[in-house]
Amino acid sequence: MENKIKDLRTKYGLTQEELAAKAGVRRETVVFLEQGKYNPSLGLAHNIAVVLKTKIDELFIFNDRKQ
Repeated sequence: MENKIKDLRTKYGLTQEELAAKAGVRRETVVFLEQGKYNPSLGLAHNIAVVLKTKIDELFIFNDRKQ
């Protein structure tokens, strides 16, 4: 799953630490999310979307690859 967290975070002038604090997680969680190494729970995805003033489906891009 890809995401636009870093793009929107920098657009709003937030550091990873600031985004983490506002979303109620540790900075490391934001790092892993931005790197695509962690898929958030629905609650966390919602919190981040609220902080970044967007919708969940605009923040996270689900790649439906069926092989």
